[in-house]
Amino acid sequence: MDRPGQNSLVIVSIGGNALIRRGEKGTIEEQFAHTQACMKQISKMLTEGHRVVITHGNGPIVGNIVIRNEAARNTVPPMPLYICDADSEGGIGFMIQQTLYNHLRKIRHVRDVVTVITQTVVDANDPAFERPTKPIGPYYAPDEAALLQQTKGWRLIEDSGRGYRRVVPSPKPLRIVENDVIRRLALEGVITIAAGGGGVPVVETADKDLQGVDAVVDKDLATSVLAAGIGAECIINLTQVDMVYIDFGKKNQKGLGDTCLADIKRYYSEGQFPEGSMGPKIEAAIQFLESGGREVIITSPELIEDAMDGRAGTRIRP
Repeated sequence: MDRPGQNSLVIVSIGGNALIRRGEKGTIEEQFAHTQACMKQISKMLTEGHRVVITHGNGPIVGNIVIRNEAARNTVPPMPLYICDADSEGGIGFMIQQTLYNHLRKIRHVRDVVTVITQTVVDANDPAFERPTKPIGPYYAPDEAALLQQTKGWRLIEDSGRGYRRVVPSPKPLRIVENDVIRRLALEGVITIAAGGGGVPVVETADKDLQGVDAVVDKDLATSVLAAGIGAECIINLTQVDMVYIDFGKKNQKGLGDTCLADIKRYYSEGQFPEGSMGPKIEAAIQFLESGGREVIITSPELIEDAMDGRAGTRIRP
């Protein structure tokens, strides 16, 4: 199985849950440990000359920032959600930037690494703004939830029997504002970290100014939009499972190795990939390949080398 070409432009996408695992407190030491382990794997592929852009999720981390925001609201003015999005993009980008630099230095393959705080344009009329569904932040008691709904206009829902949580819109990404500079950096050999957490959601005003909006953008869909916008050939999506499965969790579950776009679309239409699990990754893969992308690889960080050689993971081509 052919690898992506040596000088090809590749996006490596890291899931937010790869940095904070279930059952952990989410300390900075835990986050750095997971980031270091992931970057150790990625640094190996960088020695082969690929031009690489790294994207990442921010799910648990931006939620923690929102919790801090609310806990200190009587001491310092709380920041809007889109500023929390930017904070998470910068903080996670810094961890990736530092640990990757350190790994590359140890193997004597020093390259420039930079984080670009990325703005993702969404449609102000996206139906998601009328139907927010993405839970974020702390849990509230019923009386607290009612007060917040009345005073701040938030929409809150009961979540998992643990209390009420704010739900925010997750509009579809349309384009990445910084496409051109990200592409230029990558083609010059700079490892570029971008579109973290889906980027900071912005809308265009009537006079074409950009304005932040309180929302979160799906990381996988934003990665697909970025990949198409910069002309990437391949997306490598790193997640917690070794490959994509159909009938996942059942006795007859089956892993998908080398597969084609038509089959993935059929499985997707059959409901094989749930919204809260593999669904967004598969939707993003379909979108990227239909826009002219060459391939999508889905696997765990530990198997990235084997997956690129076709010995592990799921590889989807048109």
